[in-house]
Parts: sequence; C-alpha cells; structure tokens
Amino acid sequence: MTTLVLCVDRANDIGRKSGLSTPVVGWEAVRSLVTDVGLADPEDSSVNCLLETLRVTRELRDEREDAEIAVISGSSESAIGADRAVATQLDTLVEQYDFDSAVIVIDSAEDERLVPVIESRLRVDAVDRVVVRQAHDIESTYYLLKQFLADEELRSTVLVPLGVGLLLLPLLLVQFTPAVALAGLAALLGAVLLYKGLAIDEFFSNAPEQVRDALYSGQVSVVTYAVAAGLAIVGLFLGALAVRTPGTTGDELLLPSLLFVYHSVPWLALAALTASAGRLLDELIGNEVVSTSYMNLPFGVIAIGLVLRGFAGFLLERQGELAHLVLLGRLELSPAQRLVMFIVAGIVISLAGVRISATVSDEPLDEISETRAEN
Repeated sequence: MTTLVLCVDRANDIGRKSGLSTPVVGWEAVRSLVTDVGLADPEDSSVNCLLETLRVTRELRDEREDAEIAVISGSSESAIGADRAVATQLDTLVEQYDFDSAVIVIDSAEDERLVPVIESRLRVDAVDRVVVRQAHDIESTYYLLKQFLADEELRSTVLVPLGVGLLLLPLLLVQFTPAVALAGLAALLGAVLLYKGLAIDEFFSNAPEQVRDALYSGQVSVVTYAVAAGLAIVGLFLGALAVRTPGTTGDELLLPSLLFVYHSVPWLALAALTASAGRLLDELIGNEVVSTSYMNLPFGVIAIGLVLRGFAGFLLERQGELAHLVLLGRLELSPAQRLVMFIVAGIVISLAGVRISATVSDEPLDEISETRAEN
C-alpha cells in the first residue's frame, strides 16, 4: 500500500519562483525545491507548505508506511487551465506509480478547490492545510505598514483619497452642519472607491488613444457614436420636460417616472440603434463577414424599445395621461390591446433579427442558440 503525500500549488508560485516544471517527485528533489523557493522568496507560504509535506512524509515512513512525496502546480494563467494542468500532472503520477491513496497538503483556500479534482482520480485519506503563525507585535505591525507604504498603487488608491477627505472635512464643518459635512465626505469617498473599483480611471486613460486610433483608421463608428450621444441627450431632455414636479408620495413619484420612460425611450433606442449600425458597418468594411451578435444587436434594441414603451404607455393610459391608440384612423385599441400589440411587435422583430442573422451569416439557428446559451 503506497500513500502519495501531495503538495498542491494551484497558483504555480513554486514553479514560477524556482524555475522548475512540475511534477517534482522524491524526497531529495522536494528538499532541493524548498531551498530554491525559500531563496527566491523567504516570505512565501509555499515554503511552509513544502516543509509540511516533507514532515508528513517522514511521519508516515516512521510508522512503517510506504509513502512517496510529490509536488504539482497549475502552470497556466487561467483558472480552468491551471486545474487542467494539475489534473494532467496527477494522471501522469498515477500512471507511473502505483498509489493507493493520497494525503493532500495545501496552504490556501484556492488550493483547496482542487481537492475534488484529485478525489476523482485517487482516494484522498486526509487534507492538511498549513496555517502560518505570525507574530502580532509592534515590530511586525511596523514592517507591515512599511511594506504597505512602499506599494505605490496602494498609496494612490487608499492614502490619497483618505488625505483629501481629511483636508475637506474641516472646510465642510465650517460651511455646513456636521450631518451635511459627513454625508458629503462619505459621498466623496464612495465616488473615489467606485472610480477605482470599476476601473474608470483606466477607461479615461485609454479613451484618447482609442479615439485617435479610430479616427486614423477611418472607422464609421466614431461618427455614429457622436450622433448616438446627441440623440441620447435629446431623449433625456425630452423625458425631463415631460416629467411633472414630483410630490412626496410614492404614487406621485411613479407617474413622472413613467412619463420620462415613455418620452425618452424612442430617442434612446434610436441612439443605441445608430451606435450599433456604425459598429456593424465597421465589421462589414473590415472583415467583409458580420458575426451574428452584431446583426442581432439592432433588432434587439428595437424590440426592447418597443416593449418598454408599450408597458409605459399601458400604465399611463390606465391613469388617463394618454389617449387611446387609434389604428388606421378608426380602430381604437384598449390599454390591454395596446400592450399586447407592442409586446408582439417586439417578439416578432427579435425573431426576425435571428432569422436575418442566420441567413446573412449562413449559420444555423441551433448554433446561434447554443452560442447565446454559452454566453
């Protein structure tokens, strides 16, 4: 009966810092690997994980068990690729050696996700998670703060907004009440956190270069995006003009919202349609073949606009804010008939978009459905 004592490194810290490829098998090979990883980064918890693997192997051998030690890691940038790399290395070990069971040694929750992958190939008797004990004294705190202050990205993300907030707090307290000052400071810090968390700064830093490249390459979407922005502004303006001054109750707030949606949706849908048409033309000019996603987008925009306007018109007509819809000058529709007509029109346009996309791209409808399901 042979037991495999397996050190698992999903993030490939061991392979990256030692420069060796896994799997690494054998007592002497793993001892040498501990030295290589420790010299590369003495603070890495992988060193403790490797030492724990050696300790468990020695204890099993002292108990007269046949134990072998090995190290595997996920040598890939993506999470799925790393899991597959670990599975492939484990299959290689199982083929080369006759193992009956395994004892897994890990040092993080991320590595623990690989336990089911290992269990599908080998019986797991135990999982040993290494927790590194830290000294919580003043000296350790000092070095942690020193490392934090040495990181330029952390300084700009945390210390700069905090410093600006502390500078603004006295000014706000002098000009406003404490409640208003604290609310303004909290809103400012929240906006900064969202600005960094949503990577808006990266978007603004890359936007000029992207616009310049688009202008130099002669993309039609540059012009259509500008037109779409203008149409969106018009839609928001007309929606705001249609809104009445809201009161304090929920009923009086609902009606202005519906009026805003009803009057702004056609312009916003037209803006989105213009932007998607420009992107569609760029794809057609550049690749001469248009993917189904770009073909479906204009139809989807029109369908969603019709459905939203239909629901808003239905509710407004029920409240007496809109007149009944009259077709062909004589056929008057009730609110329910009006809603059904808009919903059916949206569904028909969406289905027509799928059919036209499949016809233009010569892609079967079942493949389009499978692609949408995967996305």
